[in-house]
Amino acid sequence: MFLRRMKAELPTPDQALPGRLIAMPISDRHEVLGTPLKGPWPEGAQVAVFGMGCFWGAERLFWTLPGVISTSAGYAGGYTPNATYEEVCSGGTGHAEVVQVVYDPSKISYEDLLKVFWENHDPTQGMRQAGDVGTQYRSTIYTTTDEQLATAQASRDAFAPVVARAGKGEITTEIDKLGKYYYAEDYHQQYLAPTKNPNGYCTHGPNGMTCPVGVARTEG
Repeated sequence: MFLRRMKAELPTPDQALPGRLIAMPISDRHEVLGTPLKGPWPEGAQVAVFGMGCFWGAERLFWTLPGVISTSAGYAGGYTPNATYEEVCSGGTGHAEVVQVVYDPSKISYEDLLKVFWENHDPTQGMRQAGDVGTQYRSTIYTTTDEQLATAQASRDAFAPVVARAGKGEITTEIDKLGKYYYAEDYHQQYLAPTKNPNGYCTHGPNGMTCPVGVARTEG
């Protein structure tokens, strides 16, 4: 079946699944923060997008940070409009599982978000993350401004020697400007919230490497 194509290779645009015109229906409010899930965002708010494997645990990391206004789980970096989870997992859309982070730059910097990103997954694994294998699990940073792009690239270069000293391979994180962000299905949103799956499990957490950018953050 086409939906079971090789997961370790990204499709070309002409190979990608066609998708659909209708956007995924999701809740209006963030299950944990109580803020809008789709906007409108407060004046001055900025948007960052990260992929670090399964988006459940990644989203939980970011919603705990002071200065984060809203988070959501979604798909980016591919071709298929309004793809379903099953289509993304098939490898036929080109998308990565990502988290959209809306934040107040007067309270938390983009460098702080990057620090959380680099220190809580393995950015050297290519098309996988731990036991999760597939193109949707690749490490990604999708930027929404030129400043973010330059900062993300600089943070990668600063983190690379730390990764090398830890005996890891080269960083494989994809860093690019954000194309289109698509919200994932409603059941994926804040999946690990205490009100949804209090006993849910995800592998995100400290990788033992310290990124020399940003400020260390703890859950709050």
